[in-house]
Amino acid sequence: MRTTITRTLTLGACIIGISLLHYLTPIHLHYLHDIFQRLYYLPIILAAFWFGLRGGLCCSCIVSIVYAPHILYQWGGPLTMEMEKYMEILIYNTVGGVTGLLSQREQERSVELQKTASGLKESYQKLQHQSEQIIVIEEQLRRAEKLSTLGEMAAVLAHEIRNPLGSIRGTAEILKDDYQPGDSKYEFIEIQIKETERLNRVVEDFLHMARPQKTDRQPCLVHNELDTIVTLVQKEAKDRQVKLVLQPQLFEVTINADGEKLRQAFLNIVINALQATPHGGSVTISTAVSENDFFEIRFNDTGSGIEAEHLSRIFEPFFTTKPKGTGLGLAISKKIIESHNGKLLIESDLRQGTTVTVRLPIGDVTHGGRT
Repeated sequence: MRTTITRTLTLGACIIGISLLHYLTPIHLHYLHDIFQRLYYLPIILAAFWFGLRGGLCCSCIVSIVYAPHILYQWGGPLTMEMEKYMEILIYNTVGGVTGLLSQREQERSVELQKTASGLKESYQKLQHQSEQIIVIEEQLRRAEKLSTLGEMAAVLAHEIRNPLGSIRGTAEILKDDYQPGDSKYEFIEIQIKETERLNRVVEDFLHMARPQKTDRQPCLVHNELDTIVTLVQKEAKDRQVKLVLQPQLFEVTINADGEKLRQAFLNIVINALQATPHGGSVTISTAVSENDFFEIRFNDTGSGIEAEHLSRIFEPFFTTKPKGTGLGLAISKKIIESHNGKLLIESDLRQGTTVTVRLPIGDVTHGGRT
């Protein structure tokens, strides 16, 4: 609106200025009047460019009305002698109409091009979104292919590894009875039993990863599960000199889920957090209901964080940065959470810590008072 008013005032000022030059200049100065009458083309053409056909014709009509008295009363004389000046008025309107029509068509074409550009931009955004979806689907397919391969290997591993491990552990426990604590052979056998147990846990984790996760969903108090987790790892946290905090919630949260599997997922996350936190650090567990229809359980540690190139691979089976890690804990946790239609997210800053967020759909949550 402000631009329209400014342009209109500019055109008005031009027409008034040129007209004053006509009326105030003596008649005998013909060459000046010839110049002034052609100056009228400037506001006419500008009006056509700015306002299209209507603007050009309107401006040419105003110029004709303003210029006509000058011809009639100042020049005077027979009509045939002033025919040239009357023809100039006709040309004013012709120029205003033709220029306005061309300008209007150009403006309409510009609008069409803008619409086309907007449509192309929208199509590009849709294609980009679809491309991102395809990348996500490809990643899911690769994961599914890995899990399929793991499933085929699981049966063979269960038979070929677990049974010999049981025999090795049983034999070691029998041999341990022949020695007393403090004996070097007793300590070697203890190491053998512990390593056998660790290898058995690796096989168990591998089987959990490969097998389909069947969930037996029942009403389960999330905070009771978290309390259980804190109790289970309290000794390890104390040994590591890490402060483990479960922030209380003002209301109980009951969710329809498999409590045992959720407990396993939470336990894997807390153990990872404790292992990543140096002496004197802390691990905080908190819960909240987010605005985007998710119930969130956050596990925040003050550890060294995760490097950016490792963060994208953190959920890949067997990927680990720990010397004695199996790389299956978080992969299993993610699979359990996703089987509950939830999400497992990780945010990390180097030398500042890591936050693991478990999001469960709010549709499965009920609230109750907490005493």
